[in-house]
Amino acid sequence: MTKEIPKRKIPVCSPFLNGQEMEFVTEALKDGWISSSGKYVTAFEQEFSRYCGAGYGIAVCNGTMALHLALVALGIGPGDEVIIPDFTMIASALAVVYTGARPVFVDAHPDTWNIDVSAIEAKITKKTRCLMPVSIFGNPCDMDAIKAMAQKHHLFVIEDAAESHGAEYKAKKTGSLADITAFSFFANKNLTTGEGGMVVTNDKKLADRCRYFKNLCFPLEGPRNYIHEDIGFNYRMSNLHAAIGLAQVQKADEYRAMRIKNARLYQELLKDVPGIIFQKDTSDSLHVHWMNAILLDPVLFGKTRDQLMASLAQQGIETRLLFIGMHRQPCLQRLGCDSQGAYSITDNLAFNGLYLPSASHLTDEDIRYVCQCIQRTCSCA
Repeated sequence: MTKEIPKRKIPVCSPFLNGQEMEFVTEALKDGWISSSGKYVTAFEQEFSRYCGAGYGIAVCNGTMALHLALVALGIGPGDEVIIPDFTMIASALAVVYTGARPVFVDAHPDTWNIDVSAIEAKITKKTRCLMPVSIFGNPCDMDAIKAMAQKHHLFVIEDAAESHGAEYKAKKTGSLADITAFSFFANKNLTTGEGGMVVTNDKKLADRCRYFKNLCFPLEGPRNYIHEDIGFNYRMSNLHAAIGLAQVQKADEYRAMRIKNARLYQELLKDVPGIIFQKDTSDSLHVHWMNAILLDPVLFGKTRDQLMASLAQQGIETRLLFIGMHRQPCLQRLGCDSQGAYSITDNLAFNGLYLPSASHLTDEDIRYVCQCIQRTCSCA
């Protein structure tokens, strides 16, 4: 008789707040600086951009707006095209749409699940202005190849690093690899402010344009005369959110190490389970594992992805679906985005992939429990 595993409750990804968050937020409340003016906004921008190895950071209200601001700063607009991965969260595409430009999709690489660099050049046209790779789940893209292609075709590079705080490519962190980079600090990210984002760059001119546009196009210098030369946006981050962010970035390396350790334990415990496929790292990168995602081969595993998720839910384990490809999004199809052609890798990930619990502070016991439940569900184990 199979020994019963004691049931527990494990959320898919809860935030980890074990630093000075309460102290910093309380100080901001006591001082009365709760909006976008306050010392924590400046301190967070400085500390996070320094952590990334970049010269400038511009804090904003969320990661989608960080992407939009980066595109606006580069002058992307109507009539332009921006190449993005098909396998990504829809915020990547919507940020492009907000500018009036058109997102163009490239399928995922079968091993890394990032944009397939070998397929990018075929999508470049006279309208292409920018390449916008995404470091999926914290796995850095092949940035040398992407930048070489951009240089050849005179294109900008924006890195969507919403999922890759502290990830490294050839010993350089995301945030220092592109013309401009956008991060998210949503509650489930490796570093969080609850809601929030940041644009990071080494280009002062781009940084100034971001600061200008994020604050309704008020002049960066001189008196506030309420005359606005350009259409701006209210994308400011509050001092309260920045206080949380500053406490988080102080622990960035600790949290990064926790995510990497957890991912390696998952991989070790599930390596012999038939039909379980992990995202592959590259030898010159440091993957920070925002999410512990797996791809299921239902024939080898003996159950479908949905059957596995239902089984895990019954055992108190939360999971999530992976992203549905941009080529399948009705809202983008209605805008005239080209959704023709095969996106077989993205579709396979979307229909057969899932997230396992991924919080930084998962215990080894939690991970062992999840893996035992997966093993018990597998018909072929």
